Amino acid sequence: MNRKWITVLLCIAIIAVGYWQKDLLMSMIRAGGAIAVLVAILLVAITVFFPVVPFIVIASVVGDVFGAWAGTFITLTGAMLGSLVMFTMARYGFRQWAQNSLAKYPKIKEYEQYFENNAFASILFVRLVPVIPTQAVNILSGVSLVSWWTFFAASLLGKLPSNLVFNLAGSSFGHNKWMSFIIYGAYFLAITIAAFVYLRKRQFR
Repeated sequence: MNRKWITVLLCIAIIAVGYWQKDLLMSMIRAGGAIAVLVAILLVAITVFFPVVPFIVIASVVGDVFGAWAGTFITLTGAMLGSLVMFTMARYGFRQWAQNSLAKYPKIKEYEQYFENNAFASILFVRLVPVIPTQAVNILSGVSLVSWWTFFAASLLGKLPSNLVFNLAGSSFGHNKWMSFIIYGAYFLAITIAAFVYLRKRQFR
């Protein structure tokens, strides 16, 4: 069995576990305790592959159970774990195939080289302003020549704000629902404006 099939089957297995066990895992998180921390990290990592439970829901529950700061650490750890696993799988299973395929298309190869030359800023931006799905960012980075450390550092910094916002809103929901809604609203408004400005600039280039 070649690397591509191993990678695809492993990805399917991860998603299947998350899909069939999501209710059990969410109930374990709500129960709190040390096991809940590990379960939350695992479930967030799985949602990087496919949102069996929307990330905003998990982060809000984790923030409510563990508080904003501990919750941010937990969900950020899970998000980084999932992203690094997907990055590694893409690099192991598809990098050689992708590089061979891109070599046939010089124009696309130019775009890839531009991305690699500006990898940190590019990854940081699309993490902060998610105009590209996180799965696509992980896979494209994995099959490119972007270094592991560049991917890790840019992803860590880029994912931090959303993790903090969702956990902060979740920790406030129990005693101040309006504050939670304001936090969510302000964040999504900022993201929408940033995405709009970015897309408009690309349109006029």
